[in-house]
Amino acid sequence: MPVPSRLVKGNLPSKICLTCGRPFEYRKKWRNCWDEVKYCGEKCQRNKPKAATER
Repeated sequence: MPVPSRLVKGNLPSKICLTCGRPFEYRKKWRNCWDEVKYCGEKCQRNKPKAATER
């Protein structure tokens, strides 16, 4: 899903975290790599499922 050039706070794109399964919204620091973001935070990235590591 492409990110529009102008984002409005109430209308941000969201994804589901692969580790915890919770939804998380777009953050300004992910502006350039939103398509590659898979985890909601560093803790979930460190504790990612073993199946994701083997791919």
